[in-house]
Formats: sequence, C-alpha cells, structure tokens
Amino acid sequence: MSSAKQTDSVASPETTHFGFQTVKEADKAGMVKGVFNSVADQYDLMNDVMTVGIHRVWKNSMIDSLNPRAGMKLLDVAGGTGDIAFRFLDAAKGGHVTVCDINAEMLRVGQQRAIENGYDSRSDFICGDAMKLPFADKEMDAYTIAFGIRNVTRIHEALEEAYRVLKPGGKFLCLEFSPTIVPILQKGYDAYSFNIMPKMGELIANDRDSYQYLAESIRRFPTPERFETMIKEAGFSRVSYRTMTAGFVAIHSGTRIEKGDWCALFKTSHTACSLSCRSAALRGHSGA
Repeated sequence: MSSAKQTDSVASPETTHFGFQTVKEADKAGMVKGVFNSVADQYDLMNDVMTVGIHRVWKNSMIDSLNPRAGMKLLDVAGGTGDIAFRFLDAAKGGHVTVCDINAEMLRVGQQRAIENGYDSRSDFICGDAMKLPFADKEMDAYTIAFGIRNVTRIHEALEEAYRVLKPGGKFLCLEFSPTIVPILQKGYDAYSFNIMPKMGELIANDRDSYQYLAESIRRFPTPERFETMIKEAGFSRVSYRTMTAGFVAIHSGTRIEKGDWCALFKTSHTACSLSCRSAALRGHSGA
C-alpha cells in the first residue's frame, strides 16, 4: 500500500482518519482510547523495542530545546506515562508539570511511576481532551506533546488550545513521527512499519492491531512542512522544526507572542513597549 497515496487522502468534514480507515469524528476518540487501554502497561517497553531505544534520545533533545528554567510550569499533553514529564522535572529545579491525557489507563501508569520515583509532589495527572483543555487562558509557561498529536481528531483545535493556555512568551514543542523519511530508506521503513512492528506488538503486548494502527497513523500525519503551516495558522510565532534520525521524527516549536503579549511579557505599559511591538511585527513575530 503506497504511503504517499494514503497521506494525500482527505476525509470529509464529518469524518476523520483512524489509521487508513475513514471513521466518524465522534467515534475516533473512543477508538484511540481502546488502542492505548490495550497497550498502556507495555507502552514504554514497546517504545524501547520499536525504536531500539532511540526514542530516549529524541525526548532528551525535546527537553533540551525547551531549556527548562527554575519554577517553570509545564503542561504535557498526551503524556500519560510521564516520559516527558519526568525528564522535565529532572531539568527544572522547582518546576511543576501537569500531565493531561484522554486515556485513564495511561495516566494510571504515569501516576504510579511518579509515586515510585518521587515525582508525585511536583506533578499532577489530569484526564482531559487536547481539543478542550481543562485549564485557564494564559496559565502555562510551556506546552509539550510527544507522539500524541497525530491521534487527535481535529489537530487544528488542539493547536489552538495549546496557544490559548500558554502565557505570553510561552513555548510550544511537539515531537512527532514524520510520514516520509530520506528517500533511500523509505522502502525499508515501510516494510518495517507494516510487517515487523505489528508482529512485535503481537509478541510483546499481545496486540497486533494497535501497532498496525500506529504505523498507519504515522502515514496519515501531515508532512513537517504542512504541520509547520498549521502551527502558524493557530497563531504561533517563531515557528520552526528540525528533523532527526534521517527524518523519522521532527521537533516542532513555536512561541505565543502577539501585540498585547509583548506588554505583559516585558511587564510594562503598551505605550512604553510600543517600539518593541512594532519591531516584533516587522520581524513577523506579532500575531496581530
């Protein structure tokens, strides 16, 4: 099955993609829950097996890009088992992380890990939807999502919610698989994704279908170039991305900066910072 053809397929407004299937939008969240309910207890082990441990390098690089500071307040979405959250807490002295995930089973695993490793006093685990976050406007210093946004029914709504909950100057970071990699490796990557990954899921997690979905969902996800545009359309400035490991994954970043935010960011009046606002707009950093 051609990955290029699958990526180009577009669902109607009332439907969306669940892997290569076209399903009703109202049904997707429940289907995704079913996938992660099934694999929650083996999720971290399967990440190690499927990526030969390289996912740890990707996640560490994401935290390096975030550059956590003391006292930072992070929202980690779709991070149920705590992999990103705990890396952040190790790097941010006095920092606090809220993990928000739609899947209660993944949160259960993460909460248990937090207790076992002494992170529970600096972390909260909340069941919530990325498209309708249960947080106030401009509440978070940073927002991360790793290998989760491709499972969201309406990605643009999740990006808009990320923008809403970030404080002025707040940073958005997304780590996600790419549908295509360097051309010389594409054929082997497809063979691995559709033949080997589902078999490993069956052997280790007793769940072939969930890992078939994983491979298909990656091919459905926008290219890094298209996703970069979507982040800009959600209102973010300073948007960029970089690929790693021959293009297997990309780290996307953006910052919440709009005209009014410059005043809040520099803690001064709009008149006093009007020069900064105009300068930012000229550089393309204003959302106005």
